[in-house]
Amino acid sequence: MTKMCSVPSIESTSIQPSVSGTESSGHGGVFAFAWEDASESASGKMSAHGHSRVMRNVAVIYNPASGQHSLRRASDMQQVFAALADEGIQVHALETDSPGSAARHAEDAIRLGCDAVFACGGDGTVHEVMQCMVGTQIALGVIPMGTANALAQDLGLGRSPLKALRALLAATPTQVPVGRIHFVDKAGVQNARYFIVAAGIGADALLMSRLDAGLKRRLGYALYLVEAARVWLTNPFPLFKAIFALESDTPERVEEVSQLLAVRVRSFGGVLGQLAPGATLHNGTLRLLAFKTRSRYRYLRFLLAVLTGQHTFTGAVEILDAASVTCRHRNGSDAPIYVEADGEVLGTIPACIEVAPQKLTLLIPAHARP
Repeated sequence: MTKMCSVPSIESTSIQPSVSGTESSGHGGVFAFAWEDASESASGKMSAHGHSRVMRNVAVIYNPASGQHSLRRASDMQQVFAALADEGIQVHALETDSPGSAARHAEDAIRLGCDAVFACGGDGTVHEVMQCMVGTQIALGVIPMGTANALAQDLGLGRSPLKALRALLAATPTQVPVGRIHFVDKAGVQNARYFIVAAGIGADALLMSRLDAGLKRRLGYALYLVEAARVWLTNPFPLFKAIFALESDTPERVEEVSQLLAVRVRSFGGVLGQLAPGATLHNGTLRLLAFKTRSRYRYLRFLLAVLTGQHTFTGAVEILDAASVTCRHRNGSDAPIYVEADGEVLGTIPACIEVAPQKLTLLIPAHARP
């Protein structure tokens, strides 16, 4: 039997889809696939671009502040809407205007009985949209338009929004496991979030907490590099306790670490590439990187090896699989240790990471090998 998170009272924070699965729609309800089998379609019609018309009603949730180039982003969105219109697909265009609005739009899309929801933005937009979609069979499609597009890169969608849309229209809806992280939020309340790219505790979350949204739009990926150097120079890399639940018949393992990363994607794309060999969206367990060191030199050496694709895992940096991992302060320590998921800073430890019992229906292109 798989061991689950052992954070006290954690059951009360489990996330559930916010729309009832019994709610009926014109497409069979939220827990029934709304896909129309083109081979059984009465009309048998094909779209202008050769795709079977298996989607009839979609929501497009887009973040006007995502990415660096607002004029290009506006042009990209016009092309996306035009392409969907060419396919004869009904579109609900939903623009985000504040933190949390993407999640509310996703809930609206489920209530509208949409066949699919397209999240246009970066990993942060995808993270917000997916929260109410886990456990439903409404398909999520990812259109890359953000600063960081790790999930889109892992799915082989490239960086062109229009080309990504073309691939998604011919993609297969596939249920994939997702991670779930329990944490203490800024109000001091236990909370939980799903994640699909990665969740981190320690130095990487500290880095994310220092990113200014305005500078991120202006400088893009360069800001990550600047802040990473700042964290490396100034962070004392405080240790915290990580308790790993392995196989059901294996005793728990306890380590002191300064950074823990749970990776769901095979490849981040860009300079990070395959940071955690063996990670995949289809994993039913966690693939974890544990940094058991406070040494700046060892961090730097590992990072340089990652950049050249030659990183290995030794005593200081270990890669391992686990059913769950619980993170707590060391005895006598109360320094804030930050928690992030999919690049979004969530709160602090104590925290627990696991694979959620519910799955996400994701549009995966035929050529992808996530």
